[in-house]
Amino acid sequence: MTSPRLRTDTPVAVDEAWGQLPRLRGTEPDLGSFTRHRIERVLQIAIALGSVFLGLQGFVTAIGTLAAGTLAQNALVVITFGSLLAMLVACVLGRAVRIAAGVFIGVFAVVLIAFPIVNVGLYTSPTEQPWIWFLINVATVSSVLVFPLPAQIAWTILTPLMFGVVRLIGGAFDPSFWLSLGLDVSFALILGGVLLTLGWLLRSIATNVDETRARAVDSYARAAAADAAEDERVAVAALMHDSVLAALIAAERADTPREQALAVSMAREALTRLANTDRDASEGSDAARSPDSIADEIEAGAHEMGADVTVRRRVAIDAGEVPGRVARSIVLAATQAISNSLQHASASGLEVVLEASGDPAGLVVEIRDEGAGFDVGAVPDDRLGIRASIIARMAAVSGSGVVSSGADGTRVRLEWAGLVSA
Repeated sequence: MTSPRLRTDTPVAVDEAWGQLPRLRGTEPDLGSFTRHRIERVLQIAIALGSVFLGLQGFVTAIGTLAAGTLAQNALVVITFGSLLAMLVACVLGRAVRIAAGVFIGVFAVVLIAFPIVNVGLYTSPTEQPWIWFLINVATVSSVLVFPLPAQIAWTILTPLMFGVVRLIGGAFDPSFWLSLGLDVSFALILGGVLLTLGWLLRSIATNVDETRARAVDSYARAAAADAAEDERVAVAALMHDSVLAALIAAERADTPREQALAVSMAREALTRLANTDRDASEGSDAARSPDSIADEIEAGAHEMGADVTVRRRVAIDAGEVPGRVARSIVLAATQAISNSLQHASASGLEVVLEASGDPAGLVVEIRDEGAGFDVGAVPDDRLGIRASIIARMAAVSGSGVVSSGADGTRVRLEWAGLVSA
């Protein structure tokens, strides 16, 4: 049986239903990146906090130069700290972090190169640190958010060395700069290396945790699938023993018309249950169903399988209704035929027609496609897609299922006579 449809005009019911559904793949981080996703957020927040403290030191130092600085000098301050502020906001919000960090790194590199040109004659004392010094490790640790590991290492080494060259140029390569500058560059390299190592270590741990979790979930899923297959095998074996074999024994021992009629009934019930082992085991209500509702269920079943099929309906005015168990068998057999068409003919030219007449009373459903076709007689005996799911299913409700196929396509005709008056 197909699942009942939810009404879209009842928001409360829909919200409650969504609340009870498990979260689908894509609505939360994949199991393969569950911990890595959270570590990335931790890194973003930690880098933002550290950059705030270092950035404030640089900003306080830069403020002292704004009043007496030239337009070019002030422009360097504004664009540097403006891009830094944008990166901090992106890290806190968790949005466009790579873009903002990449912009800051690019701006910092340009400012660092232009610094000795714009600030000619300034910072000539080896003990006077320019404001850009406080942002060196902010720039190096920002690479953790943007670059792969080899590029992070290269940028962490290159940035302090670039600063050293800039300071030497500003100090006219005075020997008094070498000692203090060597200490500054060494400190920046060491701190940058430590920060880079911490980022790599956290990411490596997160990746290992995610891989271990993914392997555990995959192992559990395979074990659950094997358990479900075993349960199904046991259920089918029990069904064969309790229903099919009982029906065969009853048929073999039937001597009187009453016993023969009982054996036929048992066989019909066994065929129905065997054909429906892949569906709900309960047969549900046997209330009469209209031909239009059968067509609706066939369309719904086709849509669930990904086939965009609209059932063409030819329902006579005086057409009656179909018993519930018969309707279920017709829907399941038609759905199986559509599934076969999707699998073997890619639903080429797929068409479904339902005809219901009143005189003589009857219901016919035809499923046609324009695939390459196949030899019906050559289908192996162990393939039950046609024999059990279509032919036996219809026979179990005193109907008929006929499958014909050729070079021009395949046609499945499901027919049942004896409609109930509406």
